[in-house]
Amino acid sequence: MKGDYLISELYIYPIKSFAGIQLMEAEITDRGFLYDRRWMLVDNNGRFLSQREYSELCFFQPVIKKDGLEVYHKKYPSQSIFVPFQYQSENQSVAIWDDICQGNIVSEIINQFFSDLLKQEVKLVYMTENSQRLINTKYAKNGELTSFSDGYPFLMIGQGSLDDLNAKTSEFIPMNRFRPNIVFTGGDAFEEDTWKNFSINNIHFTCAKPCARCVVTTINQDTGTKGKEPLVTLNQYRKQNNKILFGQNIIHHGLGSIKVGDKLIVQ
Repeated sequence: MKGDYLISELYIYPIKSFAGIQLMEAEITDRGFLYDRRWMLVDNNGRFLSQREYSELCFFQPVIKKDGLEVYHKKYPSQSIFVPFQYQSENQSVAIWDDICQGNIVSEIINQFFSDLLKQEVKLVYMTENSQRLINTKYAKNGELTSFSDGYPFLMIGQGSLDDLNAKTSEFIPMNRFRPNIVFTGGDAFEEDTWKNFSINNIHFTCAKPCARCVVTTINQDTGTKGKEPLVTLNQYRKQNNKILFGQNIIHHGLGSIKVGDKLIVQ
């Protein structure tokens, strides 16, 4: 029944492919949740790093502080670095999938910290307000922006969809394998596949397209080890056009904030 959906979990991932942060309330900016994927690691060619090739990125845990991010390594908690919100540095072009945009190099000290732990030369870049990355024009209506996400400001998943998956898998799959921004309860499994427009706290959203899933979903976010689930099970009943679909890529129309417990109203 429409109107019986509630926001149950909210997440941000300040540094792309690093561990996420669960929130009770999240502020919505022009390109997604505040701080969500505004930083990322790039290699010497300016290409982004992700858990697809570097599963150990799951061990880096950011924590939001007053003036920046504190990032520590889960296996070596004494190994930590502070990433300030305010600094002055140089820009460089960075590549994320087929997009080229501008990233601001935070500092050489921070670069060395991550380079040492990952045993290869990397740089941490930040997306400033001047760096504007458009979402796919096929789905954009008014030049909507995104951050260093894979392509859209938000990923949303219904808890019922994950429950349905776990009823079919040989092992329990937690929500963090799918790295959503918004989780809701209520309704049937995969009901979000049928939605076009909805609102939360008077902020309007549009379901752009289903999210195609990759090998990152098979990485245990606590141990960094790779398995076969959930892709083996999802392949049996969530495959369309050679893509395994789970969750919805969302774009928004308006600013404000949403919190756990808010109603999600389908329109």
